[in-house]
Amino acid sequence: MGLTSHTVLALAVLAALALFAGTVLLWPRLAHRSWRSVMGRVGLLFATQLAVFAAFGLAVNHVYGFYATWADLLGQEQGQGVVTDHDMAAGRTPVRVVATQDVGVSGGARPAVGGQVQKVDVVGRTSHIAAPAYVYLPPEYFQPRYARRRFPASVVLTGYPGTAEALIRGLRYPQTAHALAAAGRMRPMILVMLRPTVAPPRDTECVDVPGGPRTETFFAADLPDEIAARYRTERKWGVVGDSTGGYCALKLALHHPGVFGAGAGLSAYYRAPSDPTTGDLFHGDARARERADLGWYLRHMPPPVTSLLVTSSKQGEHNYRATLAFIRRVKAPTRVSSIILDSGGHNFNTWRREIPATLEWLSRRLPVT
Repeated sequence: MGLTSHTVLALAVLAALALFAGTVLLWPRLAHRSWRSVMGRVGLLFATQLAVFAAFGLAVNHVYGFYATWADLLGQEQGQGVVTDHDMAAGRTPVRVVATQDVGVSGGARPAVGGQVQKVDVVGRTSHIAAPAYVYLPPEYFQPRYARRRFPASVVLTGYPGTAEALIRGLRYPQTAHALAAAGRMRPMILVMLRPTVAPPRDTECVDVPGGPRTETFFAADLPDEIAARYRTERKWGVVGDSTGGYCALKLALHHPGVFGAGAGLSAYYRAPSDPTTGDLFHGDARARERADLGWYLRHMPPPVTSLLVTSSKQGEHNYRATLAFIRRVKAPTRVSSIILDSGGHNFNTWRREIPATLEWLSRRLPVT
């Protein structure tokens, strides 16, 4: 049973409830001063608290998607297959659909009514990175009158470590996009949802690491190219993410304006960190380190023709002052917009409040081709 399965969560909750009830029922029998009674009370309290904390932790992970598997939780993900050589000439497709699911809206069993989410495996021709993703296709994609229509597309990224499933189940990107398009508040849009951790367990910060994973190349070149080869997408893409994914989104839009016409960072930071999860990302390459600092990039590089959206809150977010400084540094022809909440922490509840306006903004900023 997987770490994020409903069965594991249900069993953990039932175990916690059973131990709590057992403690209440057995406590009078253990109300003696003998060493056996004392050890019995200690054992019951320890087991009950352990079960409660385990159930709570599983529930939080189920909602926020911090870890995808038991190996991920225990730090045993090795990612041996991240850099892979694939013989495309032998007919192997760089995007392979491995499963489909409905969006979870009214009439969702019919793709032409509810749209569809397809789970795909993507193989980068240039970066040689292989990563899973979920592709949301709006209902219009399946309707005969739109058979020749190309649709705007956006990459949607989680934070670190994150799970792509959380973008569907927790942040509800497909359901929100479906509702907004049905209400006429945004254009029907293809969403390509995945986590930025394409070289697990390492946090590469969407950087081309010297001698390591070429993560920026994967997101800026391989992913749009391979998805466009399979689906009917417009030429200019959008990109949006939260936390680490937000930093990646802003950086991709700044570094690659020819690919990404708009980038939105929800609770983003503006400089690649250096910590045990990232390792040495630059290996002494000062220029690469500077380019990964978005403040430095805005000050020293020609402003690109792209649109940026940043979000923060006056109370609860640590990036508020940095976000204001980032906004001040943006110069034309780059355009910048912001969502500043009065209060809101670094969590799913805050991002769910920002996602509808963000998707509408992306729909307006991406050019119609």
